[in-house]
Amino acid sequence: MVLSIWRYSHLILAVVSSLFLLVASVTGAILAVEPISNKVRPYSIKHANELRLSETLTNLNARYDEILSVSNNRDGFVSVSAIVNGKNEQFYVNPFTGEKLAALIEKAPVFQFSTNLHRSLFLKTPGRFLIGLVSLLLFLIAVSGVVLIAKRQGGFKYFFAPVVRENFSQFNHVAYSRITLLPIIVLSLTGVYLSLLRFGLIPEKQIVHEVDYDSLTDEPKIPLHNFEFLNNTRLGELRELEYPFSEFAEDYYTIRLKNREVLLNQFNGDIITEKEYPLVTLASSWATVLHTGEGSIVWSVILAAGSLAILFLMLTGFVIYFRRPRIRIQNKYSPNECTHIILVGTEGASTLQYAREFHCQLQKLGIKSYLGLMNDYGRFRKMEQLMIFTATYGQGESPASANRFQELITKHRQLQLFSYSVVGFGSTAYPNYCQFAYAVSERLKELPNAESQGEVHTVNNQSFEAFSNWANTWAQATGLNLQLEKPKMALTKSHISDFEVLDRVDIEKEDTFLLTLKNTNGTSVVSGDLLSVISAEDGCERLYSIGNLANNTLAISVKKHPNGICSNMLGQLEKGKILSAGIAQNRHFHLPKNKKDVVLIATGTGIGPFLGMTATNTSRRKIYLYWGGRTPKSLELYKTYINEALFQKRLHQFTPAYSRVQAEKIYVQHLIKKDGGKIADVLSRGGCVMICGSIAMQREVMQELKNICNTYLKKDLSHYQNRNQIKMDCY
Repeated sequence: MVLSIWRYSHLILAVVSSLFLLVASVTGAILAVEPISNKVRPYSIKHANELRLSETLTNLNARYDEILSVSNNRDGFVSVSAIVNGKNEQFYVNPFTGEKLAALIEKAPVFQFSTNLHRSLFLKTPGRFLIGLVSLLLFLIAVSGVVLIAKRQGGFKYFFAPVVRENFSQFNHVAYSRITLLPIIVLSLTGVYLSLLRFGLIPEKQIVHEVDYDSLTDEPKIPLHNFEFLNNTRLGELRELEYPFSEFAEDYYTIRLKNREVLLNQFNGDIITEKEYPLVTLASSWATVLHTGEGSIVWSVILAAGSLAILFLMLTGFVIYFRRPRIRIQNKYSPNECTHIILVGTEGASTLQYAREFHCQLQKLGIKSYLGLMNDYGRFRKMEQLMIFTATYGQGESPASANRFQELITKHRQLQLFSYSVVGFGSTAYPNYCQFAYAVSERLKELPNAESQGEVHTVNNQSFEAFSNWANTWAQATGLNLQLEKPKMALTKSHISDFEVLDRVDIEKEDTFLLTLKNTNGTSVVSGDLLSVISAEDGCERLYSIGNLANNTLAISVKKHPNGICSNMLGQLEKGKILSAGIAQNRHFHLPKNKKDVVLIATGTGIGPFLGMTATNTSRRKIYLYWGGRTPKSLELYKTYINEALFQKRLHQFTPAYSRVQAEKIYVQHLIKKDGGKIADVLSRGGCVMICGSIAMQREVMQELKNICNTYLKKDLSHYQNRNQIKMDCY
């Protein structure tokens, strides 16, 4: 509920202010160019700010007969207003010589037009009010955006953690909003402040000097270059200096510095009075600088980027909203008629697509199935099976459609016995992977009439294969025959290409084989990417992790399933045959490009991508490979590649674990525990741990890694996950 409030507030604010934000951001980007174009003019004299004011005025007085004022703007350009040949002229000067450099810069028409449009939309007072209001809305949009990002990332401490790439708009909306957050907040806050200032809602006090004119005297007269105040004040502190109007003692120098205003006796240089600027005046000056970028090329560029980012974020934000799947559920039967209840916890309805497919297949088998959201939980009179499919949000929190589930499960008690299953959807790139699913499972265990049909099953990155594995296992346990069809959503992949089979290596009585393929059309493939194979028999997609062995040679390790359509089809491919498949990019599981050491952990066919990573390790970084199999015979598929990598010093160490050799089974997690100090050292030096294999293995290994981080490094595992030092691709 709270998340929905923030999300809809963010959207409504953006919609209401979109047109005005469009105008403000475009004109803001244009106006950010003006201070840059001014700053690059050759009117700033090196080291001029170090000149004493007495030196500056002496130099100018020697060149011009009658000076009215001297100014030093934020660009460091010194200008004078003087009577020259009977005319009042204003121009930039060299304070060392008094030489005239150029006339004052005139505002270009494009900047004048943009300024008027930016400030008031050419509507004068109503326009200024609208722009001030839009600045406030922009600030509120930024605040609500910060909250949404924090919730999405798993908390404020993970705010700048790597962003999981779901699609272009989502990824870039989050990534660029974090980068441009500071300038956007500065622009909005200063815009609000300046608007309040213009309307007098923030009172700006004027400095009032109390001058005792009777005490002013023209004696003694001393030369200007001996004025103590002018000798102790640098030109860099000056904003404006006004000369006396006459040679009477009642007239004086008015000197405006950065932080105060001083009245100076024109004859002896005594300070008549000085006043520090009020806080509001200083704040107004800073607000103007921060809002316009005046005097700084770097800040002007940042403001321009921030203004343009507003346009980009508006566009990607609306794309995200309009592409977000709508939750529409239609049921043939009422919940009280159904024996099978499927409840979904989802944010963007992606999890719902899998649930809907499962629901449809049950109905095809003649089962009365009801599909709803977790917040629809109630008293289900005929329920025999309860299936929970849920995502996790933020720091293990419930998604929006499941935020009342814990309350409802207590309120509505089931009177009959029923079985339940929980499937968690998420991404292992997040530190709280599927945590809400585990919480739901624990809550269901407390119910007196509920019986679990197995541990929580997790689905990483919307893997249809992982989901269908659970569905098939569940169907077998309940005596059903399901034929799931993959929902139409998948990783970004290249077009279908042809791959020539170079070899297929099998081992007698083993249920795995290694397939090597020739990449015939040069499609870009990185070890860790996925081979997308679509079966002609059922039209479903299967994904296999790829090892790129170099020279356009790819390797995939495949486990045969008794009724596996794709695995058996691949297992029958002979040398020279052509396989049509696509390449799905899997960027989050690529070997890091830096030269830090890497620990690779795999079981069974999960070693596939690691064969490619070690074969192409030309940087000679230290790679430690831990692999788990049943017997040494299981290793024969990969032994040639491992030995070659060791011989070429592309693999520093290979450590296998065999579970069927000795009485006490040894699994890969036992090796990780044994070498905890070594793995901790790799992480502490910025290295990476990569895990590929079964979800069950991943859970055990992650627990050991968590213990290692706490014991050796005194930090939580999430610290390294958020620095992209833990990479996982498990199924």
